[in-house]
Amino acid sequence: MLVTWKYRPRDTFVQRLDPRARLIFLACMILAVFQFWDIRFLLPFFVISLTLYFLARIEWHDVRRAWIFILLFVTFIVGLNALLSGRGGPLEVLQDVSSRVIFQARILTVPLVGWTWTVRITVVKAVFAATQLVRILTMAILAIPIPYTFDPSRYGVAFRQLGLPDKAAYTMDLAFRFVPTLGRDFGITLDAQRARGYEVDRLKGGIISRLRRLAPLVVPVTMLAIVGGEDVVDAMDLRAFGTRPRTWTVRLEYDTKDRLFIAFGVLLVVVSVALNILGYGDFWVPSALLAGG
Repeated sequence: MLVTWKYRPRDTFVQRLDPRARLIFLACMILAVFQFWDIRFLLPFFVISLTLYFLARIEWHDVRRAWIFILLFVTFIVGLNALLSGRGGPLEVLQDVSSRVIFQARILTVPLVGWTWTVRITVVKAVFAATQLVRILTMAILAIPIPYTFDPSRYGVAFRQLGLPDKAAYTMDLAFRFVPTLGRDFGITLDAQRARGYEVDRLKGGIISRLRRLAPLVVPVTMLAIVGGEDVVDAMDLRAFGTRPRTWTVRLEYDTKDRLFIAFGVLLVVVSVALNILGYGDFWVPSALLAGG
């Protein structure tokens, strides 16, 4: 499954914002979310992200694959890791030995040495897994609309006017453009192979066999990516890129809504850090769940 994106102009509040304001707000939200392990403090951030996502008015068919990929990643990697091992969180999750056990089973026993792997899911681990899912989804929901509503011609100038050097700004520009370009090349190659009678959708056999039969797709797409990269390098060399500061054809300017949006993000960070310093936002488990043991 190749997840790609396509920018489409939309007359929405989110798209009318300055690209730099959106990037600054995203960074502020991430810093604010990292201050808390308490799901009660994380839920307001989740609501903010969800509100901005719906304000972007992105059609489901555009983001369906991206959502499938993110939900699978969050559920099976982040969620299961938190649920089974409790790693990546506060010490009280790893040191939990007294909370109520929801599920416990011996999954594997190694012969001769007698090593066993026992899955033990407790109330604390379950709450921690839910907290981790809320944290990651809060950031993902805020980040998903960016490539779909961010004008590709504004990537480089946005990063440059945020203070990055020309090389770093152009690197970010090319990085954001690479995936859509790769997706376009993959689609063209796939259509070309289908026109030649290659039944890509009916690949059979084991994993090795399927990978071998995908060579008519992988090799041309890889070669196109390499050739395209060399063309970009040659074009930059011909224009003496990196020898002196560059000029940009577009100049971004903040207006009132952009400044208010940035101020809101900075306020969230300041309040979150202050609450963290005062001792609020530590890992929390509902007393009702603990009392059920």
